[in-house]
Amino acid sequence: MDAQPSNSSESREAYDPAAEVVEICRDLIRIDTTNYGDQPGPGERKAAEHVATLLDEVGIEAEIWEGEPGRANVIARWGGSSGDPLLIHGHLDVVPADADDWRVHPFSGEIQDGMVWGRGAVDMKDFDAMLLSVVRARARAGVVPDRALQLVFTADEEAGGNRGAGPLVEQRREVFEGVRDAVGEVGGFSTTVRGRRLYLIEAAEKGMAWMRMTATGNAGHGSMVHPDNAVTRLSAAVARIGQHEWPVRLTPTMQVLLAAVAELSGTEATPENAESLIEEFGPASRMLGAVIKNTVNPTMLEAGYKVNVVPGTATAHLDGRFLPGYEDEFLDTLAELAGPHVSIEHLTKMGGLETPYEGDLAEAMTASILAEDPEAVVAPYLMSGGTDAKHWEKLGIRGFGFAPLRLPADLDFTGLFHGVDERVPVDALEFGARVFDRFLDAV
Repeated sequence: MDAQPSNSSESREAYDPAAEVVEICRDLIRIDTTNYGDQPGPGERKAAEHVATLLDEVGIEAEIWEGEPGRANVIARWGGSSGDPLLIHGHLDVVPADADDWRVHPFSGEIQDGMVWGRGAVDMKDFDAMLLSVVRARARAGVVPDRALQLVFTADEEAGGNRGAGPLVEQRREVFEGVRDAVGEVGGFSTTVRGRRLYLIEAAEKGMAWMRMTATGNAGHGSMVHPDNAVTRLSAAVARIGQHEWPVRLTPTMQVLLAAVAELSGTEATPENAESLIEEFGPASRMLGAVIKNTVNPTMLEAGYKVNVVPGTATAHLDGRFLPGYEDEFLDTLAELAGPHVSIEHLTKMGGLETPYEGDLAEAMTASILAEDPEAVVAPYLMSGGTDAKHWEKLGIRGFGFAPLRLPADLDFTGLFHGVDERVPVDALEFGARVFDRFLDAV
């Protein structure tokens, strides 16, 4: 994307936006905010109190609000009064981690090999720390952005936001009054293509459909012939769905990204060579390969209660992700693959999102990265997962993922999300804080 690097403000020399980012990140990781979904967990209250204290210390009044006991969100307004308020959001919860699988304890915040290790290091206590470090440094120096910033740190994002962003949207709409744009996870990180750093800004998200698929048949004794066996019907449906080759579909966002990759590769981007262009991303291709087509993965199976009894029903759970604009095609194909005597129930369904990467906000993100990494390329991408942006969209707020990180070419960054030995380079955190500081000047 074409943009000019932003000019450093004269006041930037008065403070260091990255001064606290590493220690704040480590401190947040040490607070266990594991989200076990519907099962009890530690909640986010302790982390929310820590974040609120960090803001209060520099004169930014913070409110802790709970959608239900223990599921705490932090709300704060800071900045000037120019233009519409900009929503900047992060989440405080993390997915579970088994310490036996890790090289270091997942809640230690330990520094090894130049990296901060721990659950949340990339999803997303790194960005929480960047934002807090920048805001605290600017507040102390009296460098207030012209635009009003609505800061929100949410609970429960990892389980869909039904105890965090969801109730905030439903019950605290005044918090978002006047907000039209938002930035949060997951974007702004670098990949390496043909020796060039290519930063990916999230401008779209796949839709999500978590489903229960149930096959029916006649129950009976396992020693008899059962042509209408529910387990057999379910197994066949699961196999058809799991083995289906979904066609390539390029959304506008991915057309822009693949055009940038094609230019670096000396070719042109087409649906026919989309998969080969995705391979240029190396380790990140596993994630990016999922955003040029619909996907569905069977994840759980359940049937029967005794080895010699044919059950009357058998169930499977499916994790489906569909491209923005292709929900109908996805659902129609899935119903056809399931076949007769098999029903599909939607447990959770959220639509896809896509925002054109253009306008002042997009230019500010691009320019702030280029100011710190002038030889880089910046382009939008579509994310395979989902974020709280799906809740903000209900209020008409368009969202981008912008948590900038300059990463080593050999780091499988996307593989660290929800993975073992999650970690983020120290210098990437410091880079991100500097970039985000420039971004606040530009917006």
